[in-house]
Amino acid sequence: MAQELSHTYYKELINLQDAAGVESQFQSLLEIPIESVSDLEKWLLEEKTFLHKLDEAMTGHLVDFNRNTEDEDIKATYLHDQQVILPLIMKYEAKLNEKLCNSPYFHELNEDRYGLMRRARESKVKLFREENIPLMVKEQELNTKYSEIMGGLTVEWEGEEKPFPFIQSQLDHLDRAIREKAYHKMMGAYRQIKPDMDSIMDELVQLRHQIALNAGFENYRDYMFVAKNREYSVQDCYDFHENVEKHIIPAWNRLAEVFKSKLGVDTYRPWDNNAKLMKNAPYTDVADLMDGVSEMLGKTDAYFAERFDYMRENGLLDLGDRKGKSPGGFCTSLPVSGETFVFANFSPSFFSLIALIHEMGHAVNGYLEFSEHGPTEDYQLRMEVAELYSHGMELLLLDKLDRFYPEEEDFKSAQREELRRAFTMLFGPLSGDLFQHWMYTNPNHTAKERDEKYFEISKRYGLNPVDTTGFEEEVGMSWAGTLHYFQVPFYNIEYSISMLGALQLLENYQKDPAKAIEDYKKGAGADYNQSIAAIYEETGVSFDFTEPAVKRMGEFLEKVIQDIN
Repeated sequence: MAQELSHTYYKELINLQDAAGVESQFQSLLEIPIESVSDLEKWLLEEKTFLHKLDEAMTGHLVDFNRNTEDEDIKATYLHDQQVILPLIMKYEAKLNEKLCNSPYFHELNEDRYGLMRRARESKVKLFREENIPLMVKEQELNTKYSEIMGGLTVEWEGEEKPFPFIQSQLDHLDRAIREKAYHKMMGAYRQIKPDMDSIMDELVQLRHQIALNAGFENYRDYMFVAKNREYSVQDCYDFHENVEKHIIPAWNRLAEVFKSKLGVDTYRPWDNNAKLMKNAPYTDVADLMDGVSEMLGKTDAYFAERFDYMRENGLLDLGDRKGKSPGGFCTSLPVSGETFVFANFSPSFFSLIALIHEMGHAVNGYLEFSEHGPTEDYQLRMEVAELYSHGMELLLLDKLDRFYPEEEDFKSAQREELRRAFTMLFGPLSGDLFQHWMYTNPNHTAKERDEKYFEISKRYGLNPVDTTGFEEEVGMSWAGTLHYFQVPFYNIEYSISMLGALQLLENYQKDPAKAIEDYKKGAGADYNQSIAAIYEETGVSFDFTEPAVKRMGEFLEKVIQDIN
């Protein structure tokens, strides 16, 4: 069912077409005198108010573009933001950071309220180089090109031109012949765009490497750890990679044998890895999907459903598949209006049902945080925290999947699938993280070497139990379908870290549902100036991805699946 596009979901309180006017407002902020801690706090509030107006307008234009990559006016507005306004923001953000950090009152700011902000802005001063501005603008242009290519990607299916997400959804099918056909169609589509994807990624790697060199780093990986203000080290990540390979992959291989047996196949092939044992797609159209998710949320907590229904009524959800939409899905906050928007390019499938629940975890988190503390600042938004509430929402709704799968066996299969997804979230994003560590510490790699490395890592992790004979090339090039590698580099391991927290939340829910939901809401509305560990603690879980934690949660997850079986 087609959804009418609405442009009323964000507030445009600043004219971004007037670049000189935007620059003069930046300049005015720089000229405000600061002669006390009180002055500094007032100045920070003025700066925040102005930056939120900019952020809301630019976020609205970004969402508009993702919703319709083929509209020339929308694209022109979005590109103006990226090519004209973004360089201004980068230039003046650096000046504002310097003004703040050089103020004699900077270190007199209250630690509990401003400590995280101080550390983040000192990092930005350390990282900023004027010569990186054009490189970052070019980076955004390449990301726009990626969105356009993927948004326009269609595949011929039984005589009809279908959007790419439709073909991906066919990998769910119980009929193996349909899955295999869909896999070949997908790989054919990837092969068609592969030269463009290689060209974009080659250029992105070189641009990012130069950004890191300019800022005094040996490589982009080390630069990004500082840029993200990570509360753990590179070595912690490598240890996590090893812990998962040691404790989760053997369990994954055992599970694969169970799924292989249930599918009735002798050999587990690439098109079997996503097969679903449920007989039908969970819904027929977007309205049906939204009706069901609203019910599931309501059975969990009244506030969850109230937020979802509010978003639905106010044009804050765009979920269906159509040509010209960007791939994937995301949830984004609008800091002036206090709203949250969920974008997705969905065809009816189990994945799209779960993905909507996942994004609603982000949305509930966003609304609770806004109501308690106002807009979340960029320095507060750590994805290890954000993904805890999206994964957590998926697992809190695990026992309500019968809304879409009313038959007992289908319901059990759907629960198994969600728990299998929890497994894949422990090793899938983590293998993507390892892939990026390799890419950016070996920036002069060739496209062929990149494909070979991706295949090698895939076989160590998610494809370990799969017979990939004859499909090495296809597996190797399939990184091109992951937008994170292009648009949000090094945003991967956060999914795996937060899944360990979400599994603890499920464990708590099984013991005491009311308390687990109360803790979820408390953490989702917590003061984000705290450490990640403190926010996890408020949610009733531990921020822990050491070997014992990985082993324990892997065992718990396997046991829950066995209980369902």
